[in-house]
Amino acid sequence: MSRDLLTIAPEDTLGEAAEKMAGRNVGAALVMDAGRLVGILTERDLLAAVAARVQTSEAPVREWMTESPLTVPEATSIERAASIMVTRGFRHLPIVDGERSIGIVSLRDVVRSVVRVYPEYEDDAEDDGE
Repeated sequence: MSRDLLTIAPEDTLGEAAEKMAGRNVGAALVMDAGRLVGILTERDLLAAVAARVQTSEAPVREWMTESPLTVPEATSIERAASIMVTRGFRHLPIVDGERSIGIVSLRDVVRSVVRVYPEYEDDAEDDGE
């Protein structure tokens, strides 16, 4: 789980959001309004907007975000989070403490967890670009 959350506002443009996401090298941003989680914007949402030929410098995040995303409490096991993500087709799952967003789990986090449990899958060889 990453606790270093990238948050954006519903009125931000897709272009602004994409710049922030690229700058932080993350695939999702939590959309916050008055301190409350109202949505999530992912790479898939940005891709859908680009495919629809929207003007990313003008289109607001609120029109392309996933509203009211499914969240789980911090006590959720990585196995349960992975199951939810695979079953629902998510790549990112926000973690909350009550009403407060405290983290996000990505599929990359799940894979890292598997590699730690099964070190025989770890490969220190040259990066093959995947």
